Amino acid sequence: MQRQLGMNWLSVMTAMLFMMTGCAQDENFDQMFQRLTDGDVTVVKPAEAMELTKALFLDAREPREYEVSHIEGARCIGYDEFDLDSISDLDKSQPIVVYCSVGYRSEKIGEKLQDAGFTNVYNLYGGIFHWINTDHPVVSNTGQTNAVHAFNKKWGKWLEKGDKVYE
Repeated sequence: MQRQLGMNWLSVMTAMLFMMTGCAQDENFDQMFQRLTDGDVTVVKPAEAMELTKALFLDAREPREYEVSHIEGARCIGYDEFDLDSISDLDKSQPIVVYCSVGYRSEKIGEKLQDAGFTNVYNLYGGIFHWINTDHPVVSNTGQTNAVHAFNKKWGKWLEKGDKVYE
């Protein structure tokens, strides 16, 4: 119960952070990423992530975002309801690349993984937005797609390529 309450509180704080910081003017993508993350999880760019041997991609977005599109082979772990038990089958030394929309939620999940003893955790720089912006493919349950869940219009401005989907 405490862990669930903590994640709900964290979700509220995350939403507040998104609302307060999503409107920064004249900020480039790198500045936005640096402002949102604190560097506690090693950052890897898309090209580097693809070269990691036997890396598992974990999608820290919500299932509705994952359903629109995700990195092929990625496992949806969510954010609001993330539970370490859902990944208890993973080898703690396997390379794990966590991603979300832009990198904030994935860093927070990456920190939880490191605290749980995972030793080879990476935060995907710029999340799925940067992945798409640098011409890497995404899939849905029906195959390759150009659609990407853009979270909301304030955050969707960072998605330069692909077809933005909002709910």
